[in-house]
Amino acid sequence: MSDGHQHNGHERVPGRQRRRFPGISSRAYEHPADRSALVALRKLSGFDTVFKALSGLLPERSLRLLFLSDSVRVSDRQFAHLNDMLRDACYILDLERVPPMYVNQDPVPNAMCIGLDEPIIVVTTGLVELLDEEEMRAVVGHEVGHALSGHAVYRTVLLFLTSLAVRVAWIPLGNVAIMAIVTALREWFRKSELSADRAGLLVGQDVQASMRGLMKIAGGNHLHEMNVDAFLEQAEEYESGGDLRDSVLKILNVLPRSHPFTTVRAAELKKWAASRDHQRIMDGHYPRREDDKGASVRDSWRESAGAYAEEVRTSKDPLMKLVSDIAGGAGDLGDRVRRGFGGFTGPKPGPSRPDPADDADGNPPRDQA
Repeated sequence: MSDGHQHNGHERVPGRQRRRFPGISSRAYEHPADRSALVALRKLSGFDTVFKALSGLLPERSLRLLFLSDSVRVSDRQFAHLNDMLRDACYILDLERVPPMYVNQDPVPNAMCIGLDEPIIVVTTGLVELLDEEEMRAVVGHEVGHALSGHAVYRTVLLFLTSLAVRVAWIPLGNVAIMAIVTALREWFRKSELSADRAGLLVGQDVQASMRGLMKIAGGNHLHEMNVDAFLEQAEEYESGGDLRDSVLKILNVLPRSHPFTTVRAAELKKWAASRDHQRIMDGHYPRREDDKGASVRDSWRESAGAYAEEVRTSKDPLMKLVSDIAGGAGDLGDRVRRGFGGFTGPKPGPSRPDPADDADGNPPRDQA
């Protein structure tokens, strides 16, 4: 916990009691799409054996040795303030085994959790120098959330399939089939990042710090020049602005990414922080790890489908509006299509006003002889 003094150049805020979540299941904070995939994977017979075998085909051991030999391992003697955060995060989320954590020299702000059997957390010096203590606490909680969920599965399979796609690129349709799976995995992976953001909030328990951290990752260490509300307005403009062409470009832009865009992450986290689901967790009502084996795959997929349907229904994106209109059988849909892409951004056409020159029946006057 913070004690209100300077430590390793980082100003520590006054200590405060944070809620702890004994026995919490990762299902409590996982995005429905992420949760449904994980519940299904955990039900697969031989799941652990298969993915451990896949992990062996990747340079995971090599990475462990690399970080051990060429990075700084966090402990009570090195980066002690990060070690305190890591232990606090594991205590709050009730993760019994504290994963090793390394600081790697890299000016690019970044963090990751890798490994199936024994997850390790890596943060870059760029991130450590960029964030204050409460912002960094949320990031450490984010990575511990990855470890608790077992999200390294996604990363491992993605790396394996991406490598495989390159090797079979010469086979007709082989690469296409694999890349279709990769695309789906990336979608799950992006949702896993939203899940981990929620875990970070449960650990830090300071939504403003989480917002600031995401804002700094997007715009650098110029907090006095930035504003959280204005940053969130960007997410609103991104979602609702433009026409169908912009909607298509958004899809193309996000497809190759493993992470959602930063403004989108901030908006999603803000919405979850205000939700009843978050409040129930803070009140101590959440799924327990001991019940994970009994989790229903069917219920999880139903929740996932419901979440996507709700996302489409409430979205302000022009393409999502079109999908919602088609599903709802909107009466003016044909007219909007006829008016072109702009018809999905402009106001709906209202009844036309009669021309003053028209007669009482609304017909234009006929020529007088």
